[in-house]
Amino acid sequence: MQYVLLIHQGTTPLPGTAAWEALPEDEQRRIYADYASMNETPGLTPGLPLGLPDQATTVRVEEGGTVTSPGPVHGAERAVGGYLVLEADDPQVAIDLAARIPAARHGGAIEVRPVATYW
Repeated sequence: MQYVLLIHQGTTPLPGTAAWEALPEDEQRRIYADYASMNETPGLTPGLPLGLPDQATTVRVEEGGTVTSPGPVHGAERAVGGYLVLEADDPQVAIDLAARIPAARHGGAIEVRPVATYW
């Protein structure tokens, strides 16, 4: 079964920001090492890099017309910051991997969702 791990950055410090610079250098290295080790996980496919939430455009159709608004659907702190796809036989494997994602310990959250077919 495939699982999508949606990374909600929340208040997670991002490289290039003041919050990132405030992290101790050893924690910055640990974050990079954690992502590097995850990328070696069998069955894991990293997602494409996503732009920052302020670069998003939300699209809706109302009364037959396209309506756009700047930003993510639910605001920057709740926006999806990235995703991974994992092939695993047991959902606990996906949960364990989600717990290794640095955002989970730095103010964000990881949503684990099985891939499903509806048609």
